[in-house]
Amino acid sequence: MTSVGPTVVAARADGRAALIGYLPAGFPTVDGSIALMQALVDGGVDVVEVGLPYSDPVIDGPTIQAAAESALAAGSRTTDVFHVVEATAARVPTLVMTYWNPVQRYGVERFAADLAAAGGAGLITPDLIPDEAGDWVTAADRHDLDKVFLVAPSSRSERLRLAAEHCRGFVYATAVMGVTGARDETSSAAPGLVRRLREVTDLPVGVGLGVSSGAQAAEVASYADAVIVGSALVRTVLDAAGLDEAVESVTKLTRELAGGARGELRGPAQS
Repeated sequence: MTSVGPTVVAARADGRAALIGYLPAGFPTVDGSIALMQALVDGGVDVVEVGLPYSDPVIDGPTIQAAAESALAAGSRTTDVFHVVEATAARVPTLVMTYWNPVQRYGVERFAADLAAAGGAGLITPDLIPDEAGDWVTAADRHDLDKVFLVAPSSRSERLRLAAEHCRGFVYATAVMGVTGARDETSSAAPGLVRRLREVTDLPVGVGLGVSSGAQAAEVASYADAVIVGSALVRTVLDAAGLDEAVESVTKLTRELAGGARGELRGPAQS
């Protein structure tokens, strides 16, 4: 397995931001999701983020909810997530994004062990705060897994510091308040949140929620270490007529986003 941190740091050393692409496991099928994850890598992502479909996704907007419902209806299970991770982990660092309840049901230690065995880099846990993450921190450290916690524009300085102290890999800065979803404009609050994080941690900072184009990726890349894209990629799959078209569309959009993250499409400078 490979930690995400060095990959993000290496991208920044090359004068660009890393691109992290999200898609749910099992959507539209397990094999189909593996093909789509490979399309992300072929298109230029530096890190793959595999979503674990969940029936109560509290911060996910309608696009990702629809994909999760489709995956669950098709019979996707937690064990399928590890198969998907295994398929991409040999090519790029691969994280799992999951709500905490499925991990608890599966067993925290068992989940960490199986994720590590699949070559996974770690977990992004959107509804788990560091104060309540003792079991996960212990299991993750035992299996050398990244722990990625989220912070928001509303987070106070002490909360930013606490989250960063418990993260390994990078800190996930949510650019907007509210649920996920592609947006026409990126968040005006994100640059300030990144600056505040820089005051309390040396860890890389990834910004997610709302990026849907290469131009927006370039804008985020001008101030963040990683650009995280999810809903826009999921939408391309939902809009496709079939898997072949979905793979083509995901590859095309990923290449555009990667170009933005590399600075080939310049976003406005951030002060």
